Amino acid sequence: MPKGNFVFTSESVSEGHPDKVCDRISDSIVDAFLAADPVARVACESLVTTNRIVIAGEVRGPRSLVNKNGTVKKEKIEAIARRAVKEIGYEQRGFHWKKAKVAIYLHGQSADIAQGVDASGNKDEGAGDQGIMFGYACDETKELMPAPLQFAHNILRAMKDARHRGEEPALLPDAKSQVTLQYVDGKPVRATAIVVSTQHAAVWPKGPKKGREIDQDDVRAVVEPYVRAALPDGWMCDRENFYVNPTGKFVIGGPDGDAGLTGRKIIVDTYGGAAPHGGGAFSGKDPTKVDRSAAYAARYLAKNVVASGLARRCTIQLSYAIGVSRPLSVYVDTHGTGNVDEEKLSRVLQDLVNLSPRGIREHLKLNRPIYARTSAYGHFGRAPEPDGGFSWERVDLVGKLKSAFNAR
Repeated sequence: MPKGNFVFTSESVSEGHPDKVCDRISDSIVDAFLAADPVARVACESLVTTNRIVIAGEVRGPRSLVNKNGTVKKEKIEAIARRAVKEIGYEQRGFHWKKAKVAIYLHGQSADIAQGVDASGNKDEGAGDQGIMFGYACDETKELMPAPLQFAHNILRAMKDARHRGEEPALLPDAKSQVTLQYVDGKPVRATAIVVSTQHAAVWPKGPKKGREIDQDDVRAVVEPYVRAALPDGWMCDRENFYVNPTGKFVIGGPDGDAGLTGRKIIVDTYGGAAPHGGGAFSGKDPTKVDRSAAYAARYLAKNVVASGLARRCTIQLSYAIGVSRPLSVYVDTHGTGNVDEEKLSRVLQDLVNLSPRGIREHLKLNRPIYARTSAYGHFGRAPEPDGGFSWERVDLVGKLKSAFNAR
């Protein structure tokens, strides 16, 4: 985002948002294939609506999930989908993990695509598709993420955790948040407006209010502490600009209220509009698809640049062609906040990390079942996990970058 004085808004959606239900199902299927075979191929799309789940796409994988004739074992895919929906918490009349009908249209991966991706002879593994991918980092938060998006994620994640712990029985899975921040001299200083819309029970399910209808003020009282806790002290907006369930009631929600599709929340997944997006979705794709793996690599590089103090903001673009094993371009932009030459920085980054599809997967160890956890609350701004989850959030290049530029 530019220097100067302005306001900027980003939104997040919860794990129970219809599109995110689809992302969770698709990524759970990716995880199942990679757990059984690290070189499995998956491109899986899901659709959900009232008590209906539809799964389609292309796969190549282990005998535990794929029959000898290349067809998938539908009962196992169905079980994966139902488990994902159950873990989110959907047991509603209009969308229930056990009662929803599931239709599966997964088939074998195209041989034309496979020959471009697979290594053969002197040919290294190629990209699974053409495209451009962006990575971004900035010093607005400790996670090196744009502040409006990070705070929007934090609000919903805290509400989700409380719901799963049983502390907020009135809350249901579907929710959205939106945070507007005021920037002064290019730095965020306070919230000017916040919106939280959350699905809720029609009546209080337990406690002293049991059986009483839940109204808008009740929901506001439940939500407000999570909003305040997600913001720095003194950043909360005025009451008249704090909107909770602006329509007044949100009982019918999730896939029963609105159909969902995989990959329809790509701005929520990345940088909340604060940085460019190449257009490709992440969920449902194994890491040979550079839409996913190269976007992770770009974030990894950008984050390390900012963490090393070489710039306060950094955008990196990578581009690929299907079947080609090297990036066609590596573009670095520090938006006037850097203290090193961008052309040299691009060369150094390429020396530090092999940006071929194979190189990215090996460096970040992406051929593992680590993707269902990415399907909500952002793929970036998360803590690296002991089993390799969110490996692209590591800052292990900082020392090498500082050495390359003789920086302290």
